[in-house]
Amino acid sequence: MINQPTIEYTEANRALDAIYSEVLKRGKAGVIAVCDAHGDLIAFARMDGAPLSSITIAMNKAYSAARERKPTHEIGRAARNPEKGFDIGYFGDPRFTGWGGGVPVRKDGNVIGAIAVSGLPQLEDIELAEMGASLISGCETHE
Repeated sequence: MINQPTIEYTEANRALDAIYSEVLKRGKAGVIAVCDAHGDLIAFARMDGAPLSSITIAMNKAYSAARERKPTHEIGRAARNPEKGFDIGYFGDPRFTGWGGGVPVRKDGNVIGAIAVSGLPQLEDIELAEMGASLISGCETHE
């Protein structure tokens, strides 16, 4: 039997609430998604005034970070590489995205889930997702 640790709902919700509060302090609105290692949602928030497109994008960022075990901006950077780049469609999964703002959450070297933010400028999405990931108990800083 394979036992796979995951982000517990209480921790997912705590990270989500912290990100939510920080976005409010900045006077902005966004969407936050926390998922397990398979990319399935654990917790989700759509702030009032967040772009509607950010709903799907946040879920897809979390999904991509969890499934690929790397931050989504790295997926995007690899896809845009002029010599080694590839069409992201080659993944064979339309949910994969290379926009920054999705980060895996690791514990004991294993990905246990991912956190994503969408709706703000990309660098803020990344910063806030990383902040949320750092709040999950016992988790390592992402690579």
